[in-house]
Amino acid sequence: MSTKPFKFKQFEVHQDRCAMKIGTDGVLLGAWATAPNQAQSILDVGTGTGVIALMMAQRYSAELIDALEIDENAYEQAVENFERSDWGDRLFCYHAEFGEFVEEMQDEEKYDLIISNPPFYNSDYKTTSEERDIARFQDALPFELLLEGSTYLLAEKGKLAVIIPKNQEERFLHIAKNFSLFPEKITYVKGTPDSEIKRCLISLISTPIETVTDELVIEHKRHQYTEAYMKLVSPFYLKM
Repeated sequence: MSTKPFKFKQFEVHQDRCAMKIGTDGVLLGAWATAPNQAQSILDVGTGTGVIALMMAQRYSAELIDALEIDENAYEQAVENFERSDWGDRLFCYHAEFGEFVEEMQDEEKYDLIISNPPFYNSDYKTTSEERDIARFQDALPFELLLEGSTYLLAEKGKLAVIIPKNQEERFLHIAKNFSLFPEKITYVKGTPDSEIKRCLISLISTPIETVTDELVIEHKRHQYTEAYMKLVSPFYLKM
């Protein structure tokens, strides 16, 4: 297996020790999510390689960008990736489970933006790799835990941004409503113009509001990217 880092325009990510490698979902979320005006604190839950936290550091001047990772190897690699970047003084990674982190921090830091590419494969599809299972399966970070925990950690006008499968949108939004979190924007992601919607990018806030919805198509056809997709990710990908 190659140990070469994944190079972006302003940083690089080593991922040889991470069960979950850099993929389209994480980069899409990191490019799409918007922090409130003058955001000073951001939290990336389940950071993996640290790529989303690094994207946030590139995009925003927030003084504090925290990341959380339960897997020890991924945690250590994220720390190293942060230290190699130009923003190491603003990036900090915690090695902890989200519930524990919430209990520890709910009376401390409040975040203007919480961002997460949560695991969304259920336990029916476990593999032979425990690390990969933890990275990919809801057992490690159920929607209920992510949503409830976020209510304790979000600033008054803070946002929670996630990417989830389209087939779990209804359940996710139902749980969110139970915790008084409401969608302000949803972007439906399609691979090509004729393919089914596979992913939802969702931004939640604590005030009910009319939801803005739109659609993002990644490719016209194989390797022919749409203008909208290229505009979104071109600040990061080298060849965009």
